[in-house]
Amino acid sequence: MPTLFAPAKLTVSLAVTGVRPDGMHEIDAEMVTLDFGDSLEVEEGDGLEVVGRPDLDLGPDNLIDRALRLVGRTAFVRLHKHIPPGAGLGGGSADAAAILRWAGFADLVAAAGIGADVAYCLHGGRARVRGIGEKVEPLDHIDQTFTLFTPELFCSTPAVYRRWDELGAPAGDHGNDLEPAALDLVPEMADARDRLAQHCGQRPRLAGSGSTWFVEGTHPGPGYRVCRSTPV
Repeated sequence: MPTLFAPAKLTVSLAVTGVRPDGMHEIDAEMVTLDFGDSLEVEEGDGLEVVGRPDLDLGPDNLIDRALRLVGRTAFVRLHKHIPPGAGLGGGSADAAAILRWAGFADLVAAAGIGADVAYCLHGGRARVRGIGEKVEPLDHIDQTFTLFTPELFCSTPAVYRRWDELGAPAGDHGNDLEPAALDLVPEMADARDRLAQHCGQRPRLAGSGSTWFVEGTHPGPGYRVCRSTPV
C-alpha cells in the first residue's frame, strides 16, 4: 500500500468578501503549495494512528475519516504529522486531500464540503481561491521562498471567524482580513510576529487564521522554517 505526501499550503493573501446565510464565510485568497508536509501510510484495515505527536487527538470526525467516507473507502492510515496543527498551514485539509487523490477523487465542490481548504489542497499549486474554498482558479507558478515562524499556539479557524464577526468584519491592513480577529483572540501571537520582524527586518503577514507568521525571502535561524513554493 502507498505512502502519500500531503504538502502544506500557505495563504499569501486573504480577503473575507461576505457571509452566506448558512454562516459560512466567502473569501478571495491566493494560496501556494509548500515543499514540506505530512506523510500518510495507507494500509488495508480501518483506523488512524498519529506518529510523533502523542498529544494530538484528532477525534472521531477528523478530516481523514471524512475523506474516506466521501469516497466510500476504508483504510488504516498511519499519519506522520509534520505540519503543526492550528498553524494556518492547512494540515488537516492536506491530509484529507491526499486521501482523495489516492482514491482518484477530483470533485472540488464536494471536497470543500468536508473542509473549506480541502478543495485547494486537492488542486494544489498557486491558485486564486474564492467562495467558501470550492472555487479554485489556477495561477502561473512563481518560484518563491518564504520564512515561516509558528509559535506554540493553537488558533482555531472557526473561532477566528467568529471573532471576526463579533468585531464587525474588520479589514486587515497587511493582506489578511483575519489578522485583527486572530490577534484579538490569541494576543500572544503578537510576540511571535514581533520576533520574526526583528529577525528579518520585514513586517510579517499572518498565514490564514494563524498562528504562523511569514515573510518572503530566506532568513534562517533557530525556530524558523525556510521553504519554497511548488507547482502542482
